[in-house]
Amino acid sequence: MTHQPEPHAPLTEATVAVDGSEHGITKKGLSAGSVGLIGAIVIGISCIAPAYTLTAALGPTVSEVGVQVPAIILVGFIPMLLVAFGYRELNRRMPDSGTSFTWATRAFGPWIGWLAGWGLVAATILVLSNLAGIAVDFLFLLISQVTGNPELADLATNPFINVAVCLLFVLGATWVSYRDMQTTQKLQYWLVGFQVVVLVLFAVAALVEVANGNAFDATAIELSWFNPFAVESFSAFAAGLSLSIFIFWGWDVTLTMNEETKGSEKTPGRAATITVVTIVVLYLLIAVALIAYAGVGTGEFGLGNPDIQDNVFFHLAGPILGPLAVLVSLAVLTSSASSLQSTFVSPARTLLAMGHYGALPEKFAKVSPRFFTPGYATIVSAVVASVFYAVMRFLSEDVLWDTITALGMMICFYYGITAFACVWFFRRIWWRSVRNFFFTLLFPLVGGVILGVLFFTTLIDSMNPDYGSGSNIFGVGLVFVLGMVVLLSGVAIMLWQAWKRPAFFRGETLSRAAAED
Repeated sequence: MTHQPEPHAPLTEATVAVDGSEHGITKKGLSAGSVGLIGAIVIGISCIAPAYTLTAALGPTVSEVGVQVPAIILVGFIPMLLVAFGYRELNRRMPDSGTSFTWATRAFGPWIGWLAGWGLVAATILVLSNLAGIAVDFLFLLISQVTGNPELADLATNPFINVAVCLLFVLGATWVSYRDMQTTQKLQYWLVGFQVVVLVLFAVAALVEVANGNAFDATAIELSWFNPFAVESFSAFAAGLSLSIFIFWGWDVTLTMNEETKGSEKTPGRAATITVVTIVVLYLLIAVALIAYAGVGTGEFGLGNPDIQDNVFFHLAGPILGPLAVLVSLAVLTSSASSLQSTFVSPARTLLAMGHYGALPEKFAKVSPRFFTPGYATIVSAVVASVFYAVMRFLSEDVLWDTITALGMMICFYYGITAFACVWFFRRIWWRSVRNFFFTLLFPLVGGVILGVLFFTTLIDSMNPDYGSGSNIFGVGLVFVLGMVVLLSGVAIMLWQAWKRPAFFRGETLSRAAAED
């Protein structure tokens, strides 16, 4: 007895085809025109979470490449910008909330498209749990600073208190995300504005201390800091670049909101480009300022000191800002909390698209009739992230943080597929103009190749038992094992859905296509 496919949602007024083709892109009932260019940029910066991301990534990057951190930031910026151009072109032709899932399906077919969607959903949902955990740590750290009682910071290490507060953060973020996009924008204007102002103040204050001769280990700023060829080895270069890729991750949320953005064909692409450029300028300013102030040695406040590398900003805030140091902790707390809320946008809308086109159960295609947001998908994302964090926090913190490390592979995986999807989808018009050659072929191809090389380099390196936390299973690095578990779990779920919902995998709900002029 054969399994009967579930019927695809009919093309009602809310799901009318927008690309003029049978089995093509269709609308999903989201609140169109509710996000402007500035709002999209702010949400993009929020999702990247510059304060939280850089305080965690700056120290490890210094340990790999020394003073060449600015060079690594610039090199990491290049594939992000090139891939962003590819995203922009795909969005101009096919504005759809499914982004990587939808575009890869249109270019390569349902199987690769499904895996691209899985890569995005898995990465973002797992990062949600990490962001909530970081917010908890900095909340208690901030309370201890304000009260002058350092013992209060230790409350975050109690797993019961930690998980309880973490779930409250997730609950609050879910509530805001479930509501309309205007609520998200209004909240993010304040949260993003505050953290950016504090970061600029922090960097400028560090440079002033250097100029006044009060730096911990004053290091003269040199142009060689921006030279990637000065990095000692390719292994160090690749490790630093992987970290650099992570600190830029999240800008694609501006594309995920494309069905809710004013001028859905152009605005999301512009927002993505502006977001990436803004972030690279901010990162370069902070990196140069802190290296000039603290140096890269292993002294008390040196950026090469392993004792401060997990939270560089916290340890340097006191020497640089004095009584205003609490602002830095508040900025990192704000950064992780705001990113927790804005990061919900991507997995919820990707799951919505997957449900809409029949790649997942139809429940995921439900849109809140009051707020016009993907309510069911948002709640599922929150529940999965909460359960994952709670279980891992009690089971093993090493497993929790190694899973986050493994996400670097997932980022390269779905960004790379999307870049190659751009190249293949536009293959018939590469040579029609100079613009087409650069933006639909050369730029996304180079960006995709770079990410592909990073994916396989990280995959190989992570097999080393010393990679990440140093944990291993039968002599194989835990980061590699976790990365494979995430990817193979996606394959297993995909095969299950192919049996339950064969219409999508036969191309009956979303078919392959190629761009024409």
